[in-house]
Amino acid sequence: MSTLERLGVGALRDTIATFRDAVRDHAARINRLNVYPVPDGDTGTNMFRTLDAVVAEVDRAPADDLVATCKAIAHGSLMGARGNSGVILSQLLRGLVGGLEHAGDATGPAVAGALASAARAAYGAVLKPIEGTILTVARETGEAAEKMAATGAPLAEVLRAARDAGQAALDRTPDLLPVLKQAGVVDAGGAGFLLLLDAALHVVDGAPMPEPGEVGEGIAADLLDQITHRGEGDVSELRYEVMFFLHVADPHIDDFKQAWGAIGDSIVVVGGDGLFNCHVHTNDIGAAIESALLNDGRPSKIRVTDLFEEVDEEHHLREQQLHGHHGPSTAGLPAVTTAVVAVASGQGLAELFGQLGVQGVVTGGQTMNPSTAELLAAVDAVNAQQVLVLPNNKNIIPVAEQLDALTDKHVMVVRTRSMPEALAALVVYDPEASVAANRGTMEAALEGTVTGEVTQAIRDTDSEAGPVRVGDWIGLVRGDGIVAVGGTVTSVAESLLDHLITDDHEIVTVILGEQATRERTDEILAWIEDRRPGVEVEVHRGGQPLYPYLFGVE
Repeated sequence: MSTLERLGVGALRDTIATFRDAVRDHAARINRLNVYPVPDGDTGTNMFRTLDAVVAEVDRAPADDLVATCKAIAHGSLMGARGNSGVILSQLLRGLVGGLEHAGDATGPAVAGALASAARAAYGAVLKPIEGTILTVARETGEAAEKMAATGAPLAEVLRAARDAGQAALDRTPDLLPVLKQAGVVDAGGAGFLLLLDAALHVVDGAPMPEPGEVGEGIAADLLDQITHRGEGDVSELRYEVMFFLHVADPHIDDFKQAWGAIGDSIVVVGGDGLFNCHVHTNDIGAAIESALLNDGRPSKIRVTDLFEEVDEEHHLREQQLHGHHGPSTAGLPAVTTAVVAVASGQGLAELFGQLGVQGVVTGGQTMNPSTAELLAAVDAVNAQQVLVLPNNKNIIPVAEQLDALTDKHVMVVRTRSMPEALAALVVYDPEASVAANRGTMEAALEGTVTGEVTQAIRDTDSEAGPVRVGDWIGLVRGDGIVAVGGTVTSVAESLLDHLITDDHEIVTVILGEQATRERTDEILAWIEDRRPGVEVEVHRGGQPLYPYLFGVE
C-alpha cells in the first residue's frame, strides 16, 4: 500500500476500528498479567469494551463527515467508558478528536497537535496526576510527535517518532512507580494506549500490528485507581456538596482547581470555552465559592447540599442532559423519593438486592464492568427523580460518578467496593428519605463494616501472608491486601475470617459464589460457630463467579 500523507476521515475511522481490534486481541494477555494476583483482569477488557462502544457510535455517523465522526468518537467514549482504564481512555480520545475535528485532512503537524491535546485532556481531568502511568506515556508521545512534526517530517515519521517515545516512556514506568518495579511489570494503560499508535501506523504506512505476546513482559492492571481517586482522607467527613456553573476564562481554571484541592475532595470540573460545571465536597462552603471569585470567575446556579441532612439552595438545572435518550419504562415500579441502582455480579445477588428495595440492578462486577450507558439506562428507568448508585466495585466508581451530569435526575454515589458493603448499606435504605440523607446513613453504616474475599491466584507474587503461586487460594481484605494464602478454599476462608472478626463484631454475612459447595460452606460455618460463637451469621446465595466466598462483618 502507498503511505498516506494525511489522516482523513476514512483513515481516522479505520484507525479507531483497528485500535479496537488490537485491544481485543491483546486483552487476554493484559488481563492475565496483573500486578495483583486476583482474577479481576479488567484493564484490557475495559479498554476493549470502551472502544467497542466507540466503534458502534462511529458506524452510525456519516462515513465522509469528519466533524460527525469526531463527535461520534467523543460521545461513544463518554457513554461507553468502563472502569478506570476506560474513563482515562475516554479523556484521551476526546482530547484527540478535539484536535482533529476542524483540521480537515490532517498532516503530520495536525496529528502531532492532536496527540498533545489528548495528553493535556487526560492530565486536565486529574487534580494530582501520578507519573508512571498512561498519563506519562501519552504526554511523552505527544511531545515527541510535535518535535518531529516541527522538522517538516511526513505523517508516518511523526507517528513513528511518537510510537518510539511512547515505548521508551512505557519501559520507564517501573522506575516511576514502585509498585510496578516490585512486580517487575510496566503500566497496563500505557501499553494499551500504544496500540492506538500501532493502529495509526498500520493504516497510514502499512506497518504490521504487534502480536499479543509482544506487548511487554508484563502489564500492571488496575493502577489508574491511584489517579482518579486522589484523596487519602475519609471523604465522608466532608459535610457539604457544593455545585455551580462557573463562567471563567479557560486559563484560570487550573488555579481554580488547585484552590479547591486545598479545601476539599471529590472534585470534578468539566467543560471549556468559558463555562465549567463544578462539583466539590468540602467543609467550607464560603471558601468553595470564594475560590471562583478570586480566580476572576462568576459562579451561577449555586447549589449547596448538606450530605448529612439535605439543604437545597435551589433546583440545579442540568445543561448536560443526555439528549434523545429514552430509557426503559418505569411502569410497575413504585414511585419513591429516592431509588437505588446497584451493580450485581450474580443472579442471587440481583434477586437479593431486589428484595431489599433496589429498583435498578445492572449486571457487572469483577471482569465485567458495566458501561456509562448501561448505568444511565438503569437510572432513567427507576421511578424517582433522586437516585442513589451502589457501584460495588472500585473500577465502576469513576463511571458511576459521571452519571449526575448526564441526566436531569439528581444522582449520588455511595462508593461501595464490594457486594457485602452494598448489603450493609441497603439495610438502612429509606426510599422516602432524600438521596443525600440516604447516602449519609449508608456511609455511616459502612464505617462499621469490613469485608473480605476468597479467590484463586492467577499469577505468582509475594505478599505479607507469604509467597503466592498460581492456583493458590488467597484471602483479601480491602486496605490490608492479601492476608491469607493456602491450598484449599476452606483453610483460606477460615484464616480470612480469623483476621476479620474481632470481639467488637456482631454479624457475619456470607455470600456464596458459583464455586461454593455445601461441604465447604458447612465447614466454614462450623468454624465460625466454634471460634466466634457470639456472632450472628447470615448466609445468602450470590452466584458470583471467581469468588466462591464473600464476607461482610459488622
